[in-house]
Amino acid sequence: MSLNINRRDFIKAAAAASGAAVLTIPTAAHAATKAKVVVVGGGFGGATAAKYLRMMDPGIEVTLIERNKTYTSCPLSNEVISGHREIKTLERGYDGLKKHGVKVVFDEVTGIDTGKKMVKTKGGKSFGYDSLILSPGIDFAFGAVEGYSEAAAEQLPHAYKAGPQTLLLKKQLEAMPDGGKFIIAVPPGPFRCPPGPYERAAQVASYLKHHGKAKSKVLILDANDSFSKKGLFEQAWKALYGYGADGMIEWVPGAQDGKVVRVDVASKTCFTGFGEHKGDVVNIIPPHHAGKVAKDLGLATFKDKWCEVSPDSMESKGQKDIYVIGDSCVGGDLPTNNAFPKSAHMAMTQAKVAVGAIIAKVNGLPLPTPYYVNTCYSVVAPDYGFSVVHIYKVENGTWVYVKEASGVSPVTMPDKSPVPAIYRKLEAEYANGWLDNVLADAFA
Repeated sequence: MSLNINRRDFIKAAAAASGAAVLTIPTAAHAATKAKVVVVGGGFGGATAAKYLRMMDPGIEVTLIERNKTYTSCPLSNEVISGHREIKTLERGYDGLKKHGVKVVFDEVTGIDTGKKMVKTKGGKSFGYDSLILSPGIDFAFGAVEGYSEAAAEQLPHAYKAGPQTLLLKKQLEAMPDGGKFIIAVPPGPFRCPPGPYERAAQVASYLKHHGKAKSKVLILDANDSFSKKGLFEQAWKALYGYGADGMIEWVPGAQDGKVVRVDVASKTCFTGFGEHKGDVVNIIPPHHAGKVAKDLGLATFKDKWCEVSPDSMESKGQKDIYVIGDSCVGGDLPTNNAFPKSAHMAMTQAKVAVGAIIAKVNGLPLPTPYYVNTCYSVVAPDYGFSVVHIYKVENGTWVYVKEASGVSPVTMPDKSPVPAIYRKLEAEYANGWLDNVLADAFA
């Protein structure tokens, strides 16, 4: 007997089965404290975890520790660089979490004593926990590119943590002369937001095309030989901006000497194994690793960069009662690769799985059946977008990619005819709706 799975129905079922969603916890107006959970990091993953813990079980005391009072979304921040979006549309505060009863502390974590189950902060405070959720995002390995440093990023911005760096790169683009060269250096994978550099190339080209700088060039120097949604990006680049050596956008893969190994900040020159490329604006995206707080705990055991976790719960494989979610963790076909994309949507799904596992433990309930869902939109022009959906289930303690429920926007229609322009326009609109929804889900 064959089983036909409808993708939409599967996603609904997966969402319903993800972690906390399958748990029904009796609540009272003044629930007694059953357990204390500290969440470190208030991005998409950490904010979602803190909110859903309180929503699903008010008997759990939740403290969120975050350095910044305002969070700025990385998803769709490339539109800020091109001028198609105001950065304020990406910013969210933490009042929504406070309304759910989350204790929000603006401070920086300086140490974690796993024996005493205590988190210490720069402000001199200590917070005890029964369970700890780490969502510290990524930090950069600046030294991996010779000549590049945190200080150098003020001249050759990475703009891969949204905020001031985003606005700096935007300012440099606006000052670039017609006929100038904008270089994007892409690090070896895995890295945060796999389609991000290629979407950025399109957004930069869109700005150049519509602001009297059509003679300019966007050069992508890539340490990798392929990339996410490659066929869709190349199709869009060719149609909208011109692609290749004679087009506005040119991509140089690692196999063709695309990996940047050294930069000269003063001359804005990128050096590859055999060549050198001077730019007017140089966007260096350095290699990533798990956030410092996770690395300092010794949890980044995968290639000394990423944190390995249990597929059933997101609990660290190296430390009991600590759950690592978001860009710091790995999952998939280990140890050969990292199948999980490092995305906002995936971080939020991981957060809900961790929440479900913690609530089950606190209340003596069976561990919920987890599913992991990722949705990622790429917008290459105001009226042109496309997307990908990944679904993972867990079988026998292993992540399994559910191909029949996943998918990507088509390059052509089933009969090989071109995809109607309205499809691409609608996906660009859906991207805006998706962003509003996930921001509300995490922060409202």
